[in-house]
Amino acid sequence: MAAILAKKLGMTQVFLQDGRLERVTVLQAGPCPVTAIRSHERDGYEAVQLAFGATREKHLNKPELGHLRKADAGPHKHLVEFRDEAGELQVGETVTVEAFNPGDKVKISGTSKGKGFQGTVKRHGFARGPVTHGSHNVRAPGSIGAAAYPARVFKGIRGPGQMGNKRVTQKGLEVVLVDRDDDLLMVRGSVPGPRNGVVEVRTDA
Repeated sequence: MAAILAKKLGMTQVFLQDGRLERVTVLQAGPCPVTAIRSHERDGYEAVQLAFGATREKHLNKPELGHLRKADAGPHKHLVEFRDEAGELQVGETVTVEAFNPGDKVKISGTSKGKGFQGTVKRHGFARGPVTHGSHNVRAPGSIGAAAYPARVFKGIRGPGQMGNKRVTQKGLEVVLVDRDDDLLMVRGSVPGPRNGVVEVRTDA
């Protein structure tokens, strides 16, 4: 299983060699230096830690800089562990888009766009109430519980609240094109998060 960190650049469309038009999301994927390897013997689980997003040293604290220097990697903003992805990777190596090929099925995780505090109509797709005959129930949630029994509101009921800004994993996406010169992955369909958001790309095995 291949894994890499990427930045979502936006959506566009490309024409393939057979003339088909594909709607794709463009990802700036890697390069990601390997900064740590977790093992069962030492850590209790297997994982590989990748760094992404080159930055200046002044934007990191001393423990972060020391950790990256130990791995012979420059200053990077993001460190993410991928469980059970270690394989043959070693500290000091670099993961690039060459780990992926057109036609690969991938799953992409990111933080969805935050939409703030929303009501039940927008958040859960509730129907609105009647707007005639003096009804005041236009976008109200309606009844949320019974009377004397159970004399409470059940947990998990769909109500108003914060919408978005949560970790989302989109599965079953397909790599359409791989640009090895510019470190670009083009994936069919939409990817969670806003433009310039950081996402995790894994082969969907």
